[in-house]
Amino acid sequence: MPRRPEAKVSHMRVLHANNLHRGIGGIARAVEDMVELQRQGGQEADLFARDSRSLAGLRGRFVAFAGGLYARDAVREFRRLLRDRRPDVVHAHELYPLISPWILACCGEAGVPVVMGCYDYRLTCPVATHFSHGAACRRCTGGREHWCVLRDCRDSLPESVAYALRAASARRFRLHERHVARFVACSEHLARHLVEHAGLDAARVAVTPPPVRIPAQPVADPSAGAYVAFAGRFAPEKGVEVLVEACRIARLPLRLAGGASSHPAVRPGDDVAFVTTRSPEELAGFYRGARVLAAPSLFEETFGVVPAEAMSHGVPVVASRIGALPETVGDGGLFAVPGDPSDLAGKLLLVWSDAGLARDLGRAGRSRSLAYDGRRGREALARIYADAAGAPA
Repeated sequence: MPRRPEAKVSHMRVLHANNLHRGIGGIARAVEDMVELQRQGGQEADLFARDSRSLAGLRGRFVAFAGGLYARDAVREFRRLLRDRRPDVVHAHELYPLISPWILACCGEAGVPVVMGCYDYRLTCPVATHFSHGAACRRCTGGREHWCVLRDCRDSLPESVAYALRAASARRFRLHERHVARFVACSEHLARHLVEHAGLDAARVAVTPPPVRIPAQPVADPSAGAYVAFAGRFAPEKGVEVLVEACRIARLPLRLAGGASSHPAVRPGDDVAFVTTRSPEELAGFYRGARVLAAPSLFEETFGVVPAEAMSHGVPVVASRIGALPETVGDGGLFAVPGDPSDLAGKLLLVWSDAGLARDLGRAGRSRSLAYDGRRGREALARIYADAAGAPA
């Protein structure tokens, strides 16, 4: 593999690659912010993107299936970008289904080092959550992707087959192992998982949290907030059903910002409303109107983008004690037993009814969120890029 001349850290040309999913989440926003922050810091940062929201109907399913195995058009265009832009490093993020890990092989051919952003369990789980049919699942770990099909983890046999095949293909051709110089985990929790379960060398794994937009000032008094807030996908592993039941038990008003106007767990008479946030500014306003934000996840989150964002506004958090959520939230919140609505209700009531506790948690969370400031992350990534550029080819 050819070696490229060493580039100065502050002037490195970075080419990002990211596939947006239909349910735009915190990581998609974080990648966009990362690119913008690097441009503001003087780096040449380009973004090669594909958008899964363009997929629809039977044709869309076929394109997703084929692209997950080998996205021919995307690989061809990416190879052209490598030739024309001549980046010093490629920062790969989400690659399925419209980009595919085969762009990593293109980087190897061109002698361009790759830094891989890791935000989920994609390297060890075809569906990226290690959560299936309402419970934690590790059956696919260690090259046993066939379990994704046997358990029909996508609740659609064709989709489960597609997810299993693309994961097995990337593993079979060692696309990540051979062509990624450094893996960037979004938390210490995920870094340990990658070393223990994906078999990565600890020396190749760095930890840098996703960038969080830090407002100039937090809310004046979080105890003046008017509702319990939830923001995120209405996916089973996010625990929305548990949160609705907890607020029903505690008789607390709940506001859900999740891109949908209904949820089957909500009954007539529940004090629940659905909020649409169309921009980062509207989402910030949603956080700032809350007395407490709930993160009732049932699976091992690898980071907590939404809790970190809420804490940056000085809003206290009640989160499940699972995965990386305790690491993310720290002393900025309280922790509940995952899947236990009574325990969650009790923790929410503690924050709701104790103004002093709400203010203390809000201040601690705001202080902790400063560690997720994108400018710090930009500096950490620059060092990782330089390290990757000097790694053996």
